[in-house]
Amino acid sequence: MSINHIHLRAFHAVAAEGGFSRAAAARHVSQPTLSGQVRALEERYGVKLFERRGRGVELTDLGRALFDITRRVFAQELEAEQLLAAARGLTGGMLRVGADAPYNVIPMLAALNRRYPGVQLSLTFGNTEKVLDDLLRRRCDVAVVPDLAPDERLHAVPFRRDRLVVFVERGHPWAARRSIRLAELSGQRLILRERGSNTRAVFERSLKDADVSLGETLEIGSREAAREAVATGLGVGVVFESEFGHDDRLHMLTLRDTTLEAVEYAACLADRRAVRTVRAFFDLLKEQAAGA
Repeated sequence: MSINHIHLRAFHAVAAEGGFSRAAAARHVSQPTLSGQVRALEERYGVKLFERRGRGVELTDLGRALFDITRRVFAQELEAEQLLAAARGLTGGMLRVGADAPYNVIPMLAALNRRYPGVQLSLTFGNTEKVLDDLLRRRCDVAVVPDLAPDERLHAVPFRRDRLVVFVERGHPWAARRSIRLAELSGQRLILRERGSNTRAVFERSLKDADVSLGETLEIGSREAAREAVATGLGVGVVFESEFGHDDRLHMLTLRDTTLEAVEYAACLADRRAVRTVRAFFDLLKEQAAGA
């Protein structure tokens, strides 16, 4: 008996999204419909593919084995579709990009839009941890994040280098200076991003390496809110230089005795690098790097 393609798609969506409600939203169907499709697949073969855990699910051993297969099957199906579409050029499709900040990725998307105006673009933001989770769960096609660790599931290309700087409000005693030493931060209240943010990870790692103690901190979950907190005198901010922007209320300082750098990467799932829109993004990235 041949397998029901719709039921297999339903299983794959739940496995990829980690739950029935998220999978139903991703496939634009009701949760009872999706649950019924997965149940029909399990009942037809007399198997159990998921263990229900509260609102989430966990794959059984058989479910994990099947998920490995469906990832390959649907990746190949998409590749075949993109191959046929390529015969008439890249005049449509969609590219979903996740990034930890807008400053590096938006110029790339603007260049992509000029070359392929028919491609729909979607851009979401989050800290590095969230963006990578979205990529692995196939909620975005390309992720732009810093300091990406090697992962066989991913195809990653270095994008650009960036360095951490600190910034203060214009009334701060440091506002007349161009740089400080890392150790001078030990007596200051620091405005830091939430844990899971690469900015914070790089900064705290550097403090540890330099044996500088982290003092009082104020944790804030967005760059915009951190900027406002520093502008009102609540503390000293830490940010990547490309994200500093222009704000007359703020003054930027470099760290004279250390260089806190991160490499920004563009990444996609390895089994989706041949997808036409994804490949177009990386081809353009390669062209820009060659012309730099």
